[in-house]
Amino acid sequence: MTAAGLVLLVIGFLLGLSEAHNPSHGVAGGGGLLLMAVGLVLAISGLGAGVALGLAGGVALAAVGGGALTVTVKRSAEVRRLRVRGGAEGLIGQLGTVRNWTEEDGNVAVQGATWRARRSLGPDEDELEPLHTGDRVVVERLSGLTLSVRRAEEWELL
Repeated sequence: MTAAGLVLLVIGFLLGLSEAHNPSHGVAGGGGLLLMAVGLVLAISGLGAGVALGLAGGVALAAVGGGALTVTVKRSAEVRRLRVRGGAEGLIGQLGTVRNWTEEDGNVAVQGATWRARRSLGPDEDELEPLHTGDRVVVERLSGLTLSVRRAEEWELL
């Protein structure tokens, strides 16, 4: 009984370790926790300490591990809802400053880098004021390495 308990403890630990490296939203971790709790009950009982002490140890392990697993899964779900901050997706919605501009395109500085940019086509494209050096713009799209920008509105500059 002790050998079976130790084998279950090791298998449960390996499942928990696999959850840490390949997230399965708590499936592998929960299964590993269950196997470790049962393995602990079998190992303690097999050593002659009694079933009651083995159950107490198993329940304590399951409670602590279950709490840790719950917190970990909850935090990882929260992280998935956060806005992307890096890469191409992270540029959309960012403020930039016009470095130079011709009638149709120019260069803007966004997050410390200079990008080639074009005006975003809006509903009033005939009435657009030309952009000038120093104007603040908002990135609306990214096409290859060219940003589509529009003039930043007053509330976006606050």
